[in-house]
Amino acid sequence: MSEKKNGQPIIRPWDKHNQELVAQVHPPDWTNPSPASRYNLVVIGAGTAGLVSAAGAAGLGAKVALIERHLLGGDCLNVGCVPSKALIGAARVAAAVRDAAEFGVHVPEGVRVDFGQAMERMRRLRASIAPHDSVKRFSELGIDVFIGGGRFVDPHTVEVAGEKLRFKKAVIATGARASAPPIAGLAEVEYLTNETIFSLTELPKRLAVIGAGPIGCEMAQTFARFGSEVFLVETLHGILPREDSDASGLVLESMLKDGVKLLCCGKDLNLSKVDGGRVRLAAESHGQGYDEVVDKLLVAVGRSPNVEGLGLEAAGVAYSKKGVQVNDRLQTTQPSIYAAGDICSPYQFTHAADFMARTVIRNALFFGRAKASALTIPWCTFTEPEIAHVGLYEKQAQEQGVVVDIFTRELGEVDRAILEGRTNGLVRVLVRKGTDKIVGATIVAQNAGDMISELTLAMTHGLGLNQIASTIHPYPTQAEAIRQVGDAYNRTRLTPFAKSLFSRLMSWRR
Repeated sequence: MSEKKNGQPIIRPWDKHNQELVAQVHPPDWTNPSPASRYNLVVIGAGTAGLVSAAGAAGLGAKVALIERHLLGGDCLNVGCVPSKALIGAARVAAAVRDAAEFGVHVPEGVRVDFGQAMERMRRLRASIAPHDSVKRFSELGIDVFIGGGRFVDPHTVEVAGEKLRFKKAVIATGARASAPPIAGLAEVEYLTNETIFSLTELPKRLAVIGAGPIGCEMAQTFARFGSEVFLVETLHGILPREDSDASGLVLESMLKDGVKLLCCGKDLNLSKVDGGRVRLAAESHGQGYDEVVDKLLVAVGRSPNVEGLGLEAAGVAYSKKGVQVNDRLQTTQPSIYAAGDICSPYQFTHAADFMARTVIRNALFFGRAKASALTIPWCTFTEPEIAHVGLYEKQAQEQGVVVDIFTRELGEVDRAILEGRTNGLVRVLVRKGTDKIVGATIVAQNAGDMISELTLAMTHGLGLNQIASTIHPYPTQAEAIRQVGDAYNRTRLTPFAKSLFSRLMSWRR
């Protein structure tokens, strides 16, 4: 998906949907505009952070140039959120049909997934979303869009396609890319990353996925539901090692039901080439040796910031293998240049890039002092069930010396979850000990990504569990579990002494 020929992107397969995509986000007949004498803001990179920076600044009256060497929309539109969620949606339907008999619904012929059709649907929907990120749209916003590689020549000048753009302020938003981890034999075999897996047109009978983080788990479960035999390889124990172990355990239970074979605590992983482009995977998991030949290999670990070829030295911008160095206001070591998104953030999410870009606009154009550390950033892994989180985990709280009380509501105790057969989930909230101040939360549920926003809102605006408990939630919904956590907190306020006083009062009033 990310390959190029003569500077132009190669998109596979070259069907009408991908042709429409390219026409929107990298039009082959595009002519770069004549540069303005000076720009308020030059943005390098047109992924989420770059697009939000450019559109926001232009909307406030700034003269803006936007530079992109590949596809506008970045990873999210082209090889990330958009295509992956389209496939996850299709896989959920397949699983619903598979499990329909549990609800008294019988499908005579069972499940037959047309993988080619599911992928065609993904490409069609991706192309339909592309106008939001298109060259045409951003040009109509008054932004000068330049197709080509941008490179700093000094702290106030960027060169692109032979033209020099002078600027007052600039934003580096070039993102990150998949990188190869140090695995024996990986360099000798063919493998997929998130940048190429969405170009598949045939379902691999056997698929190995290296890395049980969010991308690895999402794709392992999706392809297993489509009918692939999937091996998920992880060097640590279990899956989603960053998450609460109870929460990730619920997701693992669902993935195992879908047929994913987990090889965790993997040791001595070795890869070698087999005829026909297949890959032999040898590994040890919990003392058992595995030697499997798979049709395709997906590597879902390792990201590298796109710092090469930007002329950062000429601009006086410090960087490392982790990305561009920024302060809390997202300012680089060159005061006139800022950065946002995956190029500088430990939170590599579209919504994080979006709000980092908003922080940059305030600070770069309006002498603001907005801090990235002030952002309350939730995230979600879109497995089934989904797992969403915001704030601190219990282990982080302990490391930071934050003493907490923990309140958990299992979905097996929530009426709507019981009625829908979605009881493998929970809502867990951490509060500062002795208070209702929320410092972290984890939700495992079918729509955890939607549900986590209520707790994110509460944290952002200083609302506690007491306020959540006093907020009426519709019955029956799974979100009631959040209110019930608030109820659990309120019950702790009824100490034995307080209960004794209330009992005496009630006795006196009889």
